[in-house]
Amino acid sequence: MKKLIQGIVEFRQKVLPDYRATFAKLALGQTPDALFIACSDSRVVPNLFASTDPGDLFVVRNVGNLIPPCDSKGVSTADESEAAAIEFAVLNLQVRHIVVCGHSECGAMHALVQGRERVTSPNLRAWLRHAEQSLTEKAKDLLDEAPKERHNHVSQLNVLEQMAHLKTYPSVQSKMKEGKLRLYGWWFELSTASVYMYEDQVKRFTLIDEVEAERIIKTLL
Repeated sequence: MKKLIQGIVEFRQKVLPDYRATFAKLALGQTPDALFIACSDSRVVPNLFASTDPGDLFVVRNVGNLIPPCDSKGVSTADESEAAAIEFAVLNLQVRHIVVCGHSECGAMHALVQGRERVTSPNLRAWLRHAEQSLTEKAKDLLDEAPKERHNHVSQLNVLEQMAHLKTYPSVQSKMKEGKLRLYGWWFELSTASVYMYEDQVKRFTLIDEVEAERIIKTLL
């Protein structure tokens, strides 16, 4: 807490002067570029590794970067928090991009690999059910190349599973059909601070370096 309080003072003294105009504008409304769905892990900081400014990202964070799917009536099969954020981002904020970002050494994926039934916290044990398909043999076919560590392999497969869950939302389906929304699967490697994006054509996560970034930008909506 001491570090947080000191950080606020440092922000007021050193950072805020350069952002006063930005925050004054943001007080009137937000127009983020993307909905960014990430894990709650304290080591994963989207605004840092993506070099974004206030107002650029509408962020949803939870344990394991999970999105409960919708049922046949378009209603979330679990907590409505993630569903509400998705609907607000897509319908109200009109974001044109949704990024699902997993990461290496994810505690949720470690727990999943070791067996969800062994998790002693009842709410966490229930929550991880939204990632269980990442453990199936069928899921493994979604990647031609994957990390050797099983928990990191599952972490990448989980990104793809959550993208599939997103497609069960009527608002997402509608916007994608209209060509107004695109989904992306990212994976953050903690040890190197590298970001990878899933490429369906080659069925693998590809490092976003200068060359890959230029290629991606040319395909953007």
